Amino acid sequence: MKKLLVSLALGLSVLAAGTAGFAQTPPAAPAAEAPAASAPAAAPAAPAAAPAAAAPAAEAAPAAAPAPSFNKGDTSWMLLSTLLVIMMTIPGLALFYGGLVRSKNMLSVLMQIMVTFSMIVVLWLIYGYSLAFTEGNSFIGGFDRLFMKGVFDPATGAFAPGATFSKGVYIPELLFAAFQATFAGITCCLIVGAFAERIKFSAVLLFMALWFTFSYAPIAHMVWFWMGPDAYASKDVVDAMNGKAGLIWQWGALDFAGGTVVHINAAVAGLVGAFLVGKRIGYGKEAFTPHSLTLTMVGASLLWVGWFGFNAGSALEAGTSAVLAFMNTFSATAAAVLAWSIGEALMKGKASMLGAASGAVAGLVAITPAAGNVGLMGAIVIGFVAGFACLWGVNGLKKMFGADDSLDVFGVHGVGGIVGALLTGVFNTQALGGPGLVGDWVTASVVSNGIGAQVWIQLKAVLLTIVWSGVVSFIAFKIVDLTIGLRVSEEEEREGLDISSHGETAYNR
Repeated sequence: MKKLLVSLALGLSVLAAGTAGFAQTPPAAPAAEAPAASAPAAAPAAPAAAPAAAAPAAEAAPAAAPAPSFNKGDTSWMLLSTLLVIMMTIPGLALFYGGLVRSKNMLSVLMQIMVTFSMIVVLWLIYGYSLAFTEGNSFIGGFDRLFMKGVFDPATGAFAPGATFSKGVYIPELLFAAFQATFAGITCCLIVGAFAERIKFSAVLLFMALWFTFSYAPIAHMVWFWMGPDAYASKDVVDAMNGKAGLIWQWGALDFAGGTVVHINAAVAGLVGAFLVGKRIGYGKEAFTPHSLTLTMVGASLLWVGWFGFNAGSALEAGTSAVLAFMNTFSATAAAVLAWSIGEALMKGKASMLGAASGAVAGLVAITPAAGNVGLMGAIVIGFVAGFACLWGVNGLKKMFGADDSLDVFGVHGVGGIVGALLTGVFNTQALGGPGLVGDWVTASVVSNGIGAQVWIQLKAVLLTIVWSGVVSFIAFKIVDLTIGLRVSEEEEREGLDISSHGETAYNR
């Protein structure tokens, strides 16, 4: 325990030093300070008050701006969506991963996920939200929301408004920050599966703190930060508002709920970790069979249910966009289960429960960037393609890489995320039943880009995410290895991390 506390202290000191480099001079109360779509939009301007004819000068002052009103339906939906994403992680992802490892490492996986999620939520509230969703530059935000300052005024009880994708429609910014905290948390937890069963617990935490700061927050900013629909008040300000958005947003890439930010970002980090941590003892010589496919099935089911909050919640409103994302999440996942099962039956002669559960996750991953960006039939095609592609990812591609990606993080989340991101560019077009995209935020007019042009934009976003996450991950793992070491001893690995790292066992026999 003493070593863990020392490691955490070291990690936070490195973290503080790193984040200091991102400090920026806060802008002078911009009119549209908000990072909308992902950030708060400016409150409506206060109407000038007409002073009474005989009123004293003090009474003739303009009235204070009315507090923006929040629709209770939108607020309720976002509260529920946030809870659903928490359920995706704890217990959903924890049980899904936990059932896949050997029984002697069950608790270590549960601990890594639960503590990682908790740590990232705290870091998000301290500085992560500010780095991701405030105005800075094309790559990273600033410190306007450091320690969540300004999102709630205890003196007046007023909540800062957070923009949605509709002009004049707001949710509390604090609620948006909570929703996005769950995204940051589960993204880091996804990485755990790549190097399960042989990494130090302290190494996991230090790596996650570094990677969250220098990979997750910048990618989230580049993909999702913009100034919000209300900032586009006239054609005269369009270029200025676009220039303040994240780089990938400026490109016009579509990522409804995190194909690049969450899945590709995490998958690349996991693959780098699998190479640098090294293979498990006995890998390729011993059978590493899941100890409880029952728990894996339960975890996959919780993931599927929770993913409706993940995808449909990303609409930020309880409206038709959420309905489309909800239905696409439903159908694409079902299609992927069928595709994986068919593929497995053709390859091995039998369809397995593990395959069906993995197919569900593959479909969920692939539809994430496309959820509100494609039509109903496009979603089904994406699900089918992802099911077959990810089956190849965990078999053929994994052998080509030669890395011990324990729980196939790259094979499912990397391959599925890339498939979903690219096919979003295909099926967004209205000619193929997609909703199109907003071509002019001043009038909110909808257009369709050419398929080739949009796929190229999507590909650029994918490639930038792969390179960024790969470089940050490599450096972060090296820092951890040089300071506290990445891997447990051979004796501890053979004994199992439940006992050697946590002093307890999942099952009493």
